Amino acid sequence: MRVRYRLTPWWLRVLAIFVVSRLVTTALLLVKAAGQPANPWTGDSPGYFDFASIWDGRWYYIIAVSGYPSQLPLTADGHVAENAWAFMPVFPFVSRAIMAVTGLDFPVVAPLVSLVFAAATALLFYKLMARLLPAGTALFSVVLYCFAPLSPLLQVAYAESMHAFFLTLALYLLVTRQYWLLVPTVVVMSITRPGGLAFALALGVHVVYRLVTHRTDPFAWRARIASVAATLAALLSGLAWVVVAGIVTGVPTAYTDTELAWRSAYVGFEEFRPFVGWIQGANFWVPQLPWGPVLLVAAVAVFGALLFSPPVKRLGVDLRFWLASYLLYVLAVFFPQSSTFRILFPLFPALGALAQPRTPAYRVAIVLVFIALQWGWIHIAWWVDGTDWTPP
Repeated sequence: MRVRYRLTPWWLRVLAIFVVSRLVTTALLLVKAAGQPANPWTGDSPGYFDFASIWDGRWYYIIAVSGYPSQLPLTADGHVAENAWAFMPVFPFVSRAIMAVTGLDFPVVAPLVSLVFAAATALLFYKLMARLLPAGTALFSVVLYCFAPLSPLLQVAYAESMHAFFLTLALYLLVTRQYWLLVPTVVVMSITRPGGLAFALALGVHVVYRLVTHRTDPFAWRARIASVAATLAALLSGLAWVVVAGIVTGVPTAYTDTELAWRSAYVGFEEFRPFVGWIQGANFWVPQLPWGPVLLVAAVAVFGALLFSPPVKRLGVDLRFWLASYLLYVLAVFFPQSSTFRILFPLFPALGALAQPRTPAYRVAIVLVFIALQWGWIHIAWWVDGTDWTPP
């Protein structure tokens, strides 16, 4: 058996892990779907594909069949209401193209698109981790990615798995220093889900780091030009959707106003101010001053300390640049609520640090814990109880 296992190609091992993980997650989703009451998106006990297309899946469906509004919808008191401009076009447009070719409906196509990109991400994630960690640890990193608490997102009508694929590809190209190939990759990634500005920051820090260390790690002029070009591509594409929304609607702040509409239920309507959202959130969720901000500062400090822990340092400076840059980006633009866990999903390369202990008991335990957390996340965030205020 050991000989056969060693002769098994790496990609087959990865796909086997992925298939087993999807069987587990699908079973969890089907159990919750069977007990799902009627809700704004489905009737009682919906089938799998309908259950996998609720919440923001409806927004992606609207975009797939009718595109984006040229006029922003307004609330009764004149503020910008929730609308499709909060969601980027690659995932719904790819789904629409497949719908046109196959004749299948969106609730079938969109989860399958996510599933395909999730499998491709698992393969690419192994290749990324294998450049940084031993082969066995890299494979267990894939196990943790496939069984992660938010891995149900890998097979529902959300853009997360597509974004994860392009992010993993971008990180692989960054680690292997294929800067010119990064240009188209970061452009597509940036209009799949928000995060292009975070990657631009990580790339910028990477360029500075290479300039500082060029004596021990040669940084040829061609590579410098290519890396700067990739950084500019990430920066411009990270701002592109804001510009597009402003041009189409005639409202320069269309995108940020739309995003703020989702925050209004907590703090009312206001202008976008960087980093204010988390301070407001800390005070909203922990109103006993000053404990909310204190806990926020403590959480950021712990994350910062973890970046310098030995397991995370083994992931290399480039992945650490990404982890730090993305957290800074989230702190700048997001308001913490039940979607926070999903918003933090692009930090999944850090799973490589959790994969490093080789004790069988540890590995079995963490997988079981992850499966239990999947169930918890589906119950709290995905399953709808009729008065739900915890969207995924």
